[in-house]
Amino acid sequence: MRDSREFIAKNTAALLSDGELINLGVGIPIRVPQYLPDNIHIMVHAEAGVIGCGKHAAPGDGDKYLIDAAGKETTLVPGGCCVDSALSFGLVRGGHLDTTILGALQVDACGDMANWMIPGKRAIGMGGAMDLSLCAKRVIVTMEHFSDTNGFKLLNRCTLPITCAGKVDTVVTELAILQIQEDRFVLTAIAPDVTIDEVREKTQANIEIAPTIGLMLEV
Repeated sequence: MRDSREFIAKNTAALLSDGELINLGVGIPIRVPQYLPDNIHIMVHAEAGVIGCGKHAAPGDGDKYLIDAAGKETTLVPGGCCVDSALSFGLVRGGHLDTTILGALQVDACGDMANWMIPGKRAIGMGGAMDLSLCAKRVIVTMEHFSDTNGFKLLNRCTLPITCAGKVDTVVTELAILQIQEDRFVLTAIAPDVTIDEVREKTQANIEIAPTIGLMLEV
């Protein structure tokens, strides 16, 4: 059986371009660099002050002060460096990130995203997601397409408190890749074992079909 989180991560990695400076949220986004093609070299920024996060450090070989967005000990790629918080957030708020990849609870057809308040659970705040989503040149959301518990996650309008308004460019799920264009979802790629009808059934908002639909990559 396919691991949906790894499947989403691999297909998100395929959307990145050589030379990008990116930031990764916790959860699925952290897995994305593991699937980068050999000819794609990016720099991963972490709010803690790391520019050039590599793979997770091997047990016993890490540095507790060198961590990624999930708080896990990481490594530095060649050319990577550590900076203070002021410079780290200056890179974010100054619009220097090419792409940020975030998880979400809901995304709507207007490009709004809700990713910080889970119904019925104590809200701990949205962290750096607001700065990242507002200031990055491109926002990619990785998420499960539909929740058996809470229903639709790709909506006409978000029902949870939003993190950003009109900033999401692309949504990658275990079913499909959708672009947000002019307040609508556009289906551009689909999982090998999924039909367009299934994607439509699990999406509240209307979906426009791109002239050419790609096939998502298997893990």
